[in-house]
Amino acid sequence: MPDDDIRTLSRTTEPRGSAATPAPQSLRTADGPSLWLLRLVALGLVLAALNLRPAITSLGALLEEVRDGLHMSGSVAGVLTSVPPLCFAVFGVMAPRLARRFGAGAVVCAGMVAITAGLVIRPFIGGTAGFLAASALALMGIAVSNILMPVIVKRWFPDRVGSMTGLYSMALALGTALAAAVTVPLTDGLGGDWQAGLAIWAVLAAVAVLVWIPLVRDRREAPGQAAHRRQQAAPALRITRSRTAWGLACFFGLQATAAYITMGWMPQIFRDAGVSAGTAGVLLAVTMAMGVPLAFVIPRVAGRMKHQGPIVVVLGLCGLAGYAGLYLAPAAGAWAWAVLLGIANCAFPLALTMIGMRSRTGAGVVRLSAFAQSTGYLISIPGPLLVGVLYQHSGGWGLPIALMAGLMIPQMVAGVLAGRDRTIEDEC
Repeated sequence: MPDDDIRTLSRTTEPRGSAATPAPQSLRTADGPSLWLLRLVALGLVLAALNLRPAITSLGALLEEVRDGLHMSGSVAGVLTSVPPLCFAVFGVMAPRLARRFGAGAVVCAGMVAITAGLVIRPFIGGTAGFLAASALALMGIAVSNILMPVIVKRWFPDRVGSMTGLYSMALALGTALAAAVTVPLTDGLGGDWQAGLAIWAVLAAVAVLVWIPLVRDRREAPGQAAHRRQQAAPALRITRSRTAWGLACFFGLQATAAYITMGWMPQIFRDAGVSAGTAGVLLAVTMAMGVPLAFVIPRVAGRMKHQGPIVVVLGLCGLAGYAGLYLAPAAGAWAWAVLLGIANCAFPLALTMIGMRSRTGAGVVRLSAFAQSTGYLISIPGPLLVGVLYQHSGGWGLPIALMAGLMIPQMVAGVLAGRDRTIEDEC
């Protein structure tokens, strides 16, 4: 970020009525947070975001080796690919309460510690149960950190929310793609040991821990908490009565289903079609890397539109085309299918953008975000598991790919419903 922007931020006064909480007094100067501190927070956001997906995509690249090494069946591997959304749904709801008690900085730092420990332990603990437990530890750290990233942005950069959200979204996509692309070459360079190839990603998480340690003192209340208390006298917003809220939850859940199926199974689909392990990892990286530029483009375009349904449809059609290609010619057009599915996976930043547009108040956005994401991750849990079961019992990828394509239809319907120009306050 340019120095002028940082200096502007350091002098910024929070707008009246904003839900943002200023930086802790112990870390502020008379004019606001110091320049070095804002740079440290920005670096911490980038490093944290880089660590929010390698635990998942590195495993996808080496799933066959892990299955052979731990003697997993296809169904058990399906359970393994369903663990991320389950952990996000279960542990993500704990993040706001933990942040209120210990501070968002401390919780994110603890999340990075959990990621480091989980990634170190899981390849060497031995046995499927231990591998799953250690994976859950890492994913718990990812879940709480993922939820608190917007909180950190709102607190420290209240007038640069869009640009800083784009920055950590790009870092998240970069980390996702990087782990998919280089895990297999790293494993080969480490003598073909899949355990070392998975554990090496703990180094990146350990670096993030070091950056977040100075920010542990951030123990102010989370953004939206004060606004929530001010509105306690007002009638409660019954968000379950909103069709838009349910549409967003279903859209979020179905796009998450597609994303975790892709991260967990797409390399194996290509490998079974005759593509080498290294190339399959790079193809997954291409899919994930599409989110780097589109994480900026799609929210900006969506914000200028009253109805985001057309974007939903375009993304869905790209997904259907990609799945059709995987079914008909997985190896021959592999690069094209990877790009198309990467575009389709950019429904994630679109969903986050629509969450911010479907409520008139900050408190409403908080409630809608919590409802849509927690419900959505619960919806996404069965998808990767069902793909593993279908793959094992059918002996091929025809039925699993048909399932993936079939789920794209209700995703488009839910997205069009959620993209209408209305707010949850109007419906509730």
